Amino acid sequence: MVERLSTLDASFLYLEEPGTPMHVGGVLVLETPPGGLDALEALIAARLPLVPRYRQRVVEVPGQLANPVWVDDPEFDIAYHLRRSGLPRPGTRTQLLDLVSRLNSRPLDRNRPLWEAYLVEGLTGGRVAVVTKTHPALVDGLSAVDIGQVLLDVTPDAPAPEPAQWRPQPLPTGLELVRDALEEYRQRPSSLVDAARAVVTDTSTTAARVGSLAGGLLRTARSAIMPAPHSPMNAPVGRQRRVAVASAPLDDLKRVRKAHGGTVNDVLLTVVTGALREWLLSRGEPVVSSTSIRALVPVSVQDEEGAPGSRVTSHLVDLPVGEPNPRVRLARLTYAMRGVTQHGESVGADSLIALSGFAPSTLHALGARAARGLSRRLFNVVVTNVPGPQVPLYAAGARMLEVFPVVPLARGQGLSIGMTSFDGTVFFGFNADRDSVGDVDVLADLVEQEVADLVETSS
Repeated sequence: MVERLSTLDASFLYLEEPGTPMHVGGVLVLETPPGGLDALEALIAARLPLVPRYRQRVVEVPGQLANPVWVDDPEFDIAYHLRRSGLPRPGTRTQLLDLVSRLNSRPLDRNRPLWEAYLVEGLTGGRVAVVTKTHPALVDGLSAVDIGQVLLDVTPDAPAPEPAQWRPQPLPTGLELVRDALEEYRQRPSSLVDAARAVVTDTSTTAARVGSLAGGLLRTARSAIMPAPHSPMNAPVGRQRRVAVASAPLDDLKRVRKAHGGTVNDVLLTVVTGALREWLLSRGEPVVSSTSIRALVPVSVQDEEGAPGSRVTSHLVDLPVGEPNPRVRLARLTYAMRGVTQHGESVGADSLIALSGFAPSTLHALGARAARGLSRRLFNVVVTNVPGPQVPLYAAGARMLEVFPVVPLARGQGLSIGMTSFDGTVFFGFNADRDSVGDVDVLADLVEQEVADLVETSS
């Protein structure tokens, strides 16, 4: 019997539109491997058997009697998914981000496995980059493995497995797909009713379906949260993107936390809030003491056994961009984050986990999924934060130096912000609609200024 997409993952495929592709991007900057890009390419090819879904594509059931299924792609060509690119001299950060922006503007091909990776050479300092695009439907649970997890090692001399011979399973016929759907319906009648609702021709029908799946998430948000404030970030979204990045030493953020209390995540939200404040002022937007921006904030936490990343809490948080004092901003955000946790006003954490199909390596996709399940009137921006390993990681013997997330945009959402901590640094990735938030690089530049201002208050 074929493996069927969950109702949730099918919904996100139906919700995707040409102007709002839902793939999650990533930018990994590494030292040049001893064997160059050939070594990176060989490593990915050798470890691809560890992620079988990366050689499978989605096939619809005739008549859409049931959710689509995963099948082996008999025409799988790794050269299509794993591509090379080079930057013109001098290979600056700006040139790299221009390339990343163009790549992330293009939707993934639904007729092929839903991932792509670009190996980029020519960066200044003798570095290379790996730019990834992965659809959230591809990684659908804690047991799933992401391409980044099999690419990176904790030691530079980790051996690569020998390439394994792969033979795709025969494609099921339309008759077989219908027969499997009817058999599933016989065993579980509700499955066909659920799948029938997946036959959609307009976004509103699909959005309603996701809303029902979100359950407590949507009900909690509607009952507890007023509509989000007006913001220039909420505007019609075009098909082109602009990506900007920033970074900050984790020790500086911990120093602020130690001096003023709260958590590192509270400090990060304060940094983002301060940068948004100055960005709004730079655009001539009215900013008064009561001005705020509402963020949807999924956060990775530990479970009872202390396993990091296995549970998620998520909050709708009003960022006090109208507050000029960074210490006061931090105090207000610390109080707000503590309050929603203690008084049960968070946006249905358990429901959000169910909505996301959460996997630690794809928490950034969680924010995008949650954004799809909520009305854009409830928030202005998605802010994701993924705590990563605080030890060096290597690929084909080359040390990874930087890792920037690229969180997708939802309809009417002009900006998303992803943060990933790794090896003593927090890396910020800003993904923006090129038309409505074309000056996103200004926002990224303000992050370092905000970190410096907070550190100064800790002296």
